[in-house]
Amino acid sequence: MKTQGHKYKIIICDDHLMFRDGLKLLLEQSNIGKVIAEANNGKEFLNIIDNYEPDIVLMDIDMPIVDGIKATEKAIAKKPGLKILVLSMFGDERLYIEMINAGAKGFILKTSGKNELEKAIKTVVEGESYFSNELLRKIISNIGTGNSLKDKKTSENLSLTQREMEVLKYVCSGFSTNEIAEKIALSPKTIDVYRTKLLTKTNSKNAVGLVMFAIKNKLIEI
Repeated sequence: MKTQGHKYKIIICDDHLMFRDGLKLLLEQSNIGKVIAEANNGKEFLNIIDNYEPDIVLMDIDMPIVDGIKATEKAIAKKPGLKILVLSMFGDERLYIEMINAGAKGFILKTSGKNELEKAIKTVVEGESYFSNELLRKIISNIGTGNSLKDKKTSENLSLTQREMEVLKYVCSGFSTNEIAEKIALSPKTIDVYRTKLLTKTNSKNAVGLVMFAIKNKLIEI
């Protein structure tokens, strides 16, 4: 999955050239990854995606012509295994559910530092979901103010076992399947079964959606 020199192959999709240039410089000078292509908007991204096999795509949400939500949805329809990490700004929270439903695997603030960016990329490339802790705190602070995310599904009549709640807590704390398995002395395969049950019961598309559901419905505290 990595290019020569242990770099991830990355595509950046963002409509701000200076931001793309700065991000590319950071990624390559820090040996986090090699930027193999760039796109100024979702339309450009969809036009080039068939020509590349990236390990990960760093995707802006708010772009002209075709936004990040539509670009993510259409790209994953073409390439179901595509891993997309959203580049987010404060104020994008209302769009998170749409990005999750489109297939995004994680979110990170554009203002995040190199270490968190590297961690987020590594986590998503390895098949897990990632959600910036700063964004989680932002969502938590909005709960009850009328600005929190809206979703049809609620925790009413939701029945979770003690073990499912335990796994949920670890998922929401950012632990991987293997880490959770080690902590509660079960096999990774068994943890995957619990994760699948949690996704089904909460009608969540992936772990990021599960975390957001748990926060909105106050099932866990972070």
